[in-house]
Amino acid sequence: MSIPTPHINAPANSFAKTVLMPGDPLRAKFIAENFLENPKLVNEVRGMLGYTGSYKGKPISVMGSGMGCASMGIYSYELFNFYDVENIIRVGSAGSIRKDLELGDLVMGVGACTESGYPQITAGCPGTYSPTASFELMLKAKNKADEMGLKLHAGNVLSSDVFYNDSTTGMDAWLKMGVLAVEMEAAALYANADRAGKNALCICTISDKVFNRDEYMTAEERQNTFTQMMELALSLA
Repeated sequence: MSIPTPHINAPANSFAKTVLMPGDPLRAKFIAENFLENPKLVNEVRGMLGYTGSYKGKPISVMGSGMGCASMGIYSYELFNFYDVENIIRVGSAGSIRKDLELGDLVMGVGACTESGYPQITAGCPGTYSPTASFELMLKAKNKADEMGLKLHAGNVLSSDVFYNDSTTGMDAWLKMGVLAVEMEAAALYANADRAGKNALCICTISDKVFNRDEYMTAEERQNTFTQMMELALSLA
C-alpha cells in the first residue's frame, strides 16, 4: 500500500511526528482552530478531519479516530506505517469505574484491558498480549502534569467494544481488579504502536460514571474541562 491510503487522502509529509487523536472529528477541528497556529486541513475522507499546525512553535497534528478499536485501528495503523508518525496521543472522554474518580478528573491509561479481539488478532502471539502505553510518553505526561498543577490518575483502563450495556455486572469485576475507567480505543492504539515500534498514550477526562448514570458532564462542561487535557497532550509534542 502507498499514500494516499484508502482512509487518508493526505500526501507524504502532511503529518507532524506527534498526532493528537480525539474520537470525534469535530473535536479535532476544535483543537486545531483554538490551539494550533496556522492549522491546515490535511484529511477529510469520510469526514474524519485531520489538521497540521504548530503549538508553541512545535509542529503537531490532530485528527479524529472515530469510535471503537476497529476505527482507531485503521487510522493509527496508517499514520504509524505510511505517514511516519512517531507518537499518537489519544485525548477523549471516559466513564469512571473506580468510584472515587470525579467528573473532570484526568486519567492516563498505563495499560488497556479489553474484551475486543483486536489486539490478539493483530499481534498473533501464542499467549495473551497486554497492550500498554509508551513509558517515555507516560513519564513526560506525568512531569508536565506536575508542572501544570494537574492531578493525573494513572492505571489500567478498559477499552470496551460496547457503549450501551444492559448490565453493570461485568464492571464489578473490572472494579475489583483496579481498572480506573472505560473508554473505547486505547487497546487498539497501543497494539498498533507496539507493532510499528512507535509510541502511544491515552489521556482521558472523566465525563460520566458507570455506577451512577445520573452524574455526567453537559456539552458545555466537557468543552471547558477538556481544555486541561488538550493542553497537557499538546505540551508533549
